[in-house]
Amino acid sequence: RLYSDEELPPLRIQYKDYAVWQQSEAQKDWMKRQEAYWLDTFRGGVPVLDLATDFARPAVQSAAGDTIEFGLEREVSERLKELASQTGSTLYMVLLAAYTTLLHKYTGQEDIVVGT
Repeated sequence: RLYSDEELPPLRIQYKDYAVWQQSEAQKDWMKRQEAYWLDTFRGGVPVLDLATDFARPAVQSAAGDTIEFGLEREVSERLKELASQTGSTLYMVLLAAYTTLLHKYTGQEDIVVGT
């Protein structure tokens, strides 16, 4: 509408309103419950993926990584998008589910944590 030189109505809610809500006592209580849940869930530490490798795991973990690019056939891509649409999820969620399923198949582990 702005590109057409139309005037927009004033915003009903401003960012400062959201910030005030986010800092409200109800939100703070909710966040404390969320924090307590995750601290309890990972009380024993985050599960380590026991994936067979060609070399020993280093004593000090690193976040260093690399990128691998590849392409999918159009039909596969369309079917994945269709699956996402049918399940009410995003393509990202479908691919993440496939990735964690693959890790489970390789390791047999039930609890797999993937940082995104």
